[in-house]
Amino acid sequence: MTPPISMEAGGPASRPSVSQPSQKGGFAPFRKSGFAALLLSVTALGGCAHKFIPPDINYDNAVPAKLSVDPPAPVKIVELPKPLPLPGQLKPLAGGKEPPQSTDPEVRVNRANAAARVQPVRDGFINAVQVYPYSAGALYQAYTAPGEITDIALQEGEQLVGTGPVAAGDTVRWIIGDTESGAGPTKKVHILVKPTRPDLMTNLVINTDRRTYLLELRSTEKTYMASVSWQYPEDQLIALRQQNAAAETAAPIATGLDLAAINFRYAIEGDNPAWRPLRAFDDGQKVYIEFPSGIRQGEMPPLFVIGPAGGSELVNYRVRANYYIVDRLFAAAELRLGDKDSERRVRIVRTDGRPRS
Repeated sequence: MTPPISMEAGGPASRPSVSQPSQKGGFAPFRKSGFAALLLSVTALGGCAHKFIPPDINYDNAVPAKLSVDPPAPVKIVELPKPLPLPGQLKPLAGGKEPPQSTDPEVRVNRANAAARVQPVRDGFINAVQVYPYSAGALYQAYTAPGEITDIALQEGEQLVGTGPVAAGDTVRWIIGDTESGAGPTKKVHILVKPTRPDLMTNLVINTDRRTYLLELRSTEKTYMASVSWQYPEDQLIALRQQNAAAETAAPIATGLDLAAINFRYAIEGDNPAWRPLRAFDDGQKVYIEFPSGIRQGEMPPLFVIGPAGGSELVNYRVRANYYIVDRLFAAAELRLGDKDSERRVRIVRTDGRPRS
């Protein structure tokens, strides 16, 4: 039973007094001494909610600086095809007059075809092979000669599709066939063309499982192109991104780590959420915090470093796979995630420190 607290008159202000049971069954006044003890007990209970003060830690010996250079990522120059000024793609300048168009549709078609033609260039030759940058809708030129075969090589792994995947405007005066080279994923389809006489011109359409090629075949007296092929900038960019992503995934968490300098001197305390770190260690310069491998499936908690007075502040860190890399050492830090009602906290504390006096 809690003894009642009464107010006792006497003096300039009323003084509280605490009564306690006497041997006769009544309550005896328990004035200043009892009230002081009560205040001390309340103060002691309130002191339990103090801030966490990190331990004092000794500085490590200076580590000589080492030049550490990350290996360069694979770099490749990919030439993108220039967009062709096809009809309907270009807009007139603001305030300018739209150029008059011919009323003759044949003229408009001829102009469009002329703008879409891609001629062989000296820089595009690799030995005797003319390599065009592929662009959908372009008219690629192939020059041939009687008695000579011009090879039109497709991309590795590309297959002809449909009925009649290779169609030519003139199949009487042109000899057209196809063959293959390589095997498996490196198999390549070759379209072989040969004119029967000079001064001929026709078009060729090739349909594959990846794209459609439009070519114009021209025959001359003696000049011919031994081979025509393409480079595919968009495919190269996709492959390069995949290569870089795979290289980044396979890259180590850090390079240049001295195994002899690694210190496992951190304790993990606090709540036990799914993202609770597995361990923490440092190399004398950086702290590495390892999380479960599935940490990326949920939210990743921010990291706060606890200062000497118990205050906390955000610290910069990098995320590499399932690791946090902090570019400094600390005596204590906290990971926090959640709102006021559901916050989970995990503390990382140095184990080689000593309590602050």
